[in-house]
Amino acid sequence: MRAYRQAIRFDRCSMVAQGGRTWHKGMAEAKQRMKVTVLGSGDAFGSGGRYSTCLHVAASDGAVMLLDCGATAMLALQRAGIDRNTVSAILLTHFHADHVGGLPFFLLDALFESRRKAPLTIAGPKGVEEWIARVTDTAFPGFGTNSFPFPIHYVEVTPETVTEVAGHQVTAFPMDHDQRAGPCQGYRLARDGRVFAYSGDTRWTESLVPLAAGADALLIECYTYDKPLKNHLDWMSLAARLPDLAARRIVLTHMGPQMLANQDKATLECAFDGMVIEV
Repeated sequence: MRAYRQAIRFDRCSMVAQGGRTWHKGMAEAKQRMKVTVLGSGDAFGSGGRYSTCLHVAASDGAVMLLDCGATAMLALQRAGIDRNTVSAILLTHFHADHVGGLPFFLLDALFESRRKAPLTIAGPKGVEEWIARVTDTAFPGFGTNSFPFPIHYVEVTPETVTEVAGHQVTAFPMDHDQRAGPCQGYRLARDGRVFAYSGDTRWTESLVPLAAGADALLIECYTYDKPLKNHLDWMSLAARLPDLAARRIVLTHMGPQMLANQDKATLECAFDGMVIEV
């Protein structure tokens, strides 16, 4: 399967790509249970002009959550024309800025621009509340999360149990990335018999096998093409283990300069900003 080359407008597009075909939006919505919009598919350096990691996950009943909220998340949300008040939860894989750096700006927007009133759930690895307090205070000193006029609920998602977040049954899997950024996790989101899996950042780890098993779609990082790194996956290492990843569809993301220059050589789809994955 070749990497996608079909251009898709980011701003409120009325068409989505699925399985190499183009569907009218109404046709897709009639079949979907989860729609994942890749608001940001880039790395920490904005390689290729891409936004940092942020996924918009919408269920057919209207429930919306963000999966990671990287430094450029507010730019991507604004460009896509998304009402930030529709987001009921933000689920974080780890605490590097390209995955969580947009959260202080999301909260600032909620206070001064979006005028949020509804509760917000912030979920993530163990210690998420302390990490978010630290991130917020670093971005805007003295601006604590307890000063907001809407409730913020913190939920720790650990590999020991299944946790409900925004109506999704979330299962965490430990990833091998950088323990200085807190526990690093990948997630399976299950809803109405459908499963979306996301690796977050990681090198190869055997936890990827159960993460992918039986998933309708797996979004997995692939930072380099043939240059092994201690904290990230490269295509050659991933390709050698593809038979072990039993997801129905696999899409590559978080690509750095070397992988972007060689994505035509990959036998899987490559994500891009604005890509829509129907689950």
